[in-house]
Amino acid sequence: MEINYTVVLGLAVIALIVSAIWYGPLFGKAWIRTHGADADDLKKRKEMQKKAGPLYVIQFLLVLFQIYVLAHYVKGWDTVSGIENALWLWGAFIMPTVAASSMWTNDTAAVKWVRFLIQAGCQLVLFILFGYVLGVWG
Repeated sequence: MEINYTVVLGLAVIALIVSAIWYGPLFGKAWIRTHGADADDLKKRKEMQKKAGPLYVIQFLLVLFQIYVLAHYVKGWDTVSGIENALWLWGAFIMPTVAASSMWTNDTAAVKWVRFLIQAGCQLVLFILFGYVLGVWG
């Protein structure tokens, strides 16, 4: 079972781009509101962005590891497609973890649902992309 490491690295970079779009222009304002912040407070926003640099590196390494492990599942479970592999893993591990981290807070039900849908939705899009690409080129 051979893994295409170039594809794994490329997907990790694509994940950062997709996430930046997801948590930026698509759902950024809603995401910021779920954390009780004001999306229009430019000073606070720049302060948060300044602190985020090291977190992007950590997130990139975690996503790289995630894709690497997913690549092994896609290669090893060859009776289903890469997308189906990714959906099984998303449904069994990613979605319940995101749900737990969203629901066990003191936020209102509306905030919990928005946070869950934004996070789980982003992960679903990424996993479908990962599964497809790994199934074809991984």
